[in-house]
Formats: sequence, structure tokens, C-alpha cells
Amino acid sequence: MTDIVVLQTNAFLRAYKKLHNNQKDAIDQAVTDIVLNPVIGEQKKGDLAGIYVHKFKCVGQLFLLAYEFDPATRTLLLVGTHENFYRNLKH
Repeated sequence: MTDIVVLQTNAFLRAYKKLHNNQKDAIDQAVTDIVLNPVIGEQKKGDLAGIYVHKFKCVGQLFLLAYEFDPATRTLLLVGTHENFYRNLKH
């Protein structure tokens, strides 16, 4: 099996850096889940066609992680709570 390359956008990195360590642990697990099963997220339509959003619990709160993938890579686009998530994703 070939290794999957995980890429991160600047928007993802900025959001990730603001989180607490216990939140980062939950997000790291979600990223692992996406690497193993890229269709775990919901595929978006319209303006966000081609983008998947994986929803998961993070320290008792619902978090969303937007990503794109192909057979060799997973590109992490944005992570955060639902508030303004899709608006920020479109920028």
C-alpha cells in the first residue's frame, strides 16, 4: 500500500494553531480517519463541489473538517465549529 500524503492549507493551519491540545488530539484522530477512509465525510455540491466535510465530536462540541482527496493525497482545507464554517470555506 502506498503512503498517503496529507497536505494542509494555510487556513487549516491557522485554525489548528488556535486550538487547545485536547482539541488537537480529536482533530488528529479525525485526520487519521479521513486518511484511512476518505469518503467518511459528506460530499458538498454547488459552490463547494469536490469538497468533503467530516463532522466529529471534539471535547463535547461538534467540529467540521473540510478536505479534498485523490488516491495519493488528502488536502485539509479548514477545521472548526459550524459557526461561519461554510462562509469561511468559500473564501
